[in-house]
Amino acid sequence: MIQSMTTFARCSDQDAWGMATWEIKIVNHRYFDCVFKIPEIFRPLEANIRLQLQQRLQRGRIECSLRFASSDKGGLNMSLNTALVKKIIDAVQEIKSYLPMSTIDPMKILSWPQVLQVVEEDSKIAQEMVLALFEKTLAELIATRVREGVVLSKLIKDRLQEMSAIIFRVKSKMPQVLADQRLRIVKRLEEVLANIDQTRLEQELVYFAQKVDVSEEIDRLEAHITEVIRVIAEGGSAGKRLDFLMQELNREANTLASKSVDIEVTQLAVELKVLIEQMREQVQNIV
Repeated sequence: MIQSMTTFARCSDQDAWGMATWEIKIVNHRYFDCVFKIPEIFRPLEANIRLQLQQRLQRGRIECSLRFASSDKGGLNMSLNTALVKKIIDAVQEIKSYLPMSTIDPMKILSWPQVLQVVEEDSKIAQEMVLALFEKTLAELIATRVREGVVLSKLIKDRLQEMSAIIFRVKSKMPQVLADQRLRIVKRLEEVLANIDQTRLEQELVYFAQKVDVSEEIDRLEAHITEVIRVIAEGGSAGKRLDFLMQELNREANTLASKSVDIEVTQLAVELKVLIEQMREQVQNIV
């Protein structure tokens, strides 16, 4: 089954250690590109999380953000990195020699990376819980992609059915188109020639029939439609393959329109192009 590319998932969990919320957003992108917005104490998880995303999502621009609030009761135990604080204060005192009016804001020092450190045991427990919550969020994201893929699959198949109906109308119309054009050619020749050379007439008609013959275009359109249905049923990373097939369908529809000598066939070719463009827009959102 095909899957949607643009998806969003959010999961939260609360326990004695605190409250955490993961948000994962993915949009269409040619390659795998991932950015993180997570608290410093959870940075050690980033490599593991990135690997899971790349293995399960393959491509796309992915934004992962984690909001974490430690609980007042039974939350994470924090310790002050006094050595780092002293270094920061010494640096500020040196700056004050150039800017005497400057003051030290304790809150800014506390917000400095690594100034407040989580007790190692608490840190490991919190990381395990946050990682489990991430895996739950990722599973929800993938489930959402599958559900949206079902909708996209139906939209594309509906348009393929409309295309097949149009192609059938074109095929049914072509014998009459050729017959009408034969009468027009004969009539024009009778107007300018007293005696019509039947051999030359047949040659001209054969040449004209070859020039406006669209049987190859129709065959290729039908073959591409069959292939699109197969790719959708097969699923997996089908977006690039489907995009290529949309280009090929559009190419054949353009050729059909350029060869047309009948207004109805031209209109049908335009309808094909509209349906193909609608599918192409949907295909851009497929993994």
